[in-house]
Amino acid sequence: MGTTFDPWSPEFLTDPYPAYAELRGRGRVIRYEPTDQWLVPHHADVSALLRDRRLGRTYQHRFTHEEFGRTAPPPEHEPFHTLNDHGMLDLEPPDHTRIRRLVSKAFTPRTVERLRGYVHGLADSLVAGLVAAGGGDLLADVAEPLPVAVIAELLGIPEGDRGPLRPWSADICGMYELNPSPEAAARAVRASVEFSEYLRGLIAARRAAPGEDLISALIAAHDEGDRLTEQEMISTAVLLLNAGHEATVNATTNGWLALFEHPDQLAALRADSTLIPTAVEELLRYDTPLQLFERWVLDDIELGGTTIPRGAELALLFGSANHDEAVFDAPTTLDLTRRDNPHISFSAGTHYCIGAPLARLELGASMRALLTLAPTLTLASEPARKPGFVMRGLEELRVTVV
Repeated sequence: MGTTFDPWSPEFLTDPYPAYAELRGRGRVIRYEPTDQWLVPHHADVSALLRDRRLGRTYQHRFTHEEFGRTAPPPEHEPFHTLNDHGMLDLEPPDHTRIRRLVSKAFTPRTVERLRGYVHGLADSLVAGLVAAGGGDLLADVAEPLPVAVIAELLGIPEGDRGPLRPWSADICGMYELNPSPEAAARAVRASVEFSEYLRGLIAARRAAPGEDLISALIAAHDEGDRLTEQEMISTAVLLLNAGHEATVNATTNGWLALFEHPDQLAALRADSTLIPTAVEELLRYDTPLQLFERWVLDDIELGGTTIPRGAELALLFGSANHDEAVFDAPTTLDLTRRDNPHISFSAGTHYCIGAPLARLELGASMRALLTLAPTLTLASEPARKPGFVMRGLEELRVTVV
């Protein structure tokens, strides 16, 4: 291709943004043979295509695999695909509309506002533990347990059952990387089976003794006539856990690493906590936690003079769109005061992130707690990046509090 775009290269994974700039200079859509995809790097195109009904997260509501020119997944992957394909992220209307309508009741502004005290209290407690220890791993000690606890609380998963949630989620999300290895696929399948079995038992328990949680609410909605199969309940719960914490964890660690690498911006934030709302948005833009979102072409489309046929797959490059010079002034500059910031880190259109208000609450709460309770927080060692490309994050983020 003559470009530095290489999602398996350690150099690219360290800093993909120069390669994105090169892609944007090459055109509006670029064929990428290694993944059999069309890369879309510009903000305007990514934003428009996220709203284009000629594209879909699935094609099976209209075509068989054979009709669409695609090969069915191998039978041994079936547990993963059963779980994944019944979640609203990989459904299209009318099924997507039906499930999203039910789930959205748990993410109203009023519901999120009711969680504010819980989220801030938990963030303060986690940061206080980090401070008492003189530092530690910001990922494992703060960034991860906060959103996992919040989404588990929403779902009604008992505290004693929450230990496997993060490992299950990490293994399932490994399947979303480009060309996952057989080992990664096997881990995803195993986690899909184990997580589904656990939730099936929890749903049975909530049927017998309902609570004030989302799973109980979904059961009640089903009983009142809104169709929601048990598999859809299971897939919805898994999706909410995965989407409800994976991006937040990565946004937290990516964001704090960026702050450590830009001490002037960190100093400004420490001096003025009113910057937290714009800082959260800028950090989501600057080092995007979800780098790529895939869409199937359901009907031929034309983009920049190139016809992309039905059956093709588009890779909408969120990380590139968030650094597009046509939209963002000085996009490679971290500016926590940036006001004009139409980043698409939460997607757009039908599949806009339903939990975006909750994610913003969590990111702001952990940032405020770290700024207030750990004002001397410093980076202890250079962190290693996770090997994946699609979900951009760190293996750990070691910090000290002096």
